[in-house]
Amino acid sequence: MSKKQKDQSTEQRILQAAKTVFIHKGMAGARMQDIADEAGINKAMLHYYFRSKEKLFEVIFREAISRFLPKVNATIALDCSLFEKIEIFCREYITVLMENPYIPLFIVDEANKQPYEFLKTMMGNQKPDLRTLIIQIEEEVKKGVIHPVSPAQLILNMMSMCIFPFLGRPIWNFLSGMDQLQFNYLMDQRKTDVAQFIINSIKK
Repeated sequence: MSKKQKDQSTEQRILQAAKTVFIHKGMAGARMQDIADEAGINKAMLHYYFRSKEKLFEVIFREAISRFLPKVNATIALDCSLFEKIEIFCREYITVLMENPYIPLFIVDEANKQPYEFLKTMMGNQKPDLRTLIIQIEEEVKKGVIHPVSPAQLILNMMSMCIFPFLGRPIWNFLSGMDQLQFNYLMDQRKTDVAQFIINSIKK
């Protein structure tokens, strides 16, 4: 194995270890030593590849965003019904959040501190084209396919119903007594349940 291949392999092992630690301890609770232990390397080597856990998180976050945002834009651009788009959006959104459950809290925290700078840096030119979706919602209302609804409210409902369980997971798990496996099963169900709930609430 060449040095370049070895470096790439080690870097990927570190990133996977960081994801595991972030899932179990969150961004605030994670320590570089925890990540080094999970990756099976010493802390000095970890710092050689990544200077801080913030830098590690940024790489993981960018990777998740780079996979998710194109899917959102592709879904919005699809030549299909609004109901199909809602189903695809909810399924893809919750899937990404299940893979990266520590991201929502980080986004909310950082976006509130410096919304424009943070979102511009992280999303770049991949910002979803919501205008296309808004137009389709308005057209569906005119056709009588759905009840009169504010496009902004509908999109916010879709986003919030997908993301809130991950923001409120510690509270929900405490109140419900669910473990991680049970929570994941609930989220798998939610991929379709949220879409159907929203569709049933707007269709005539």
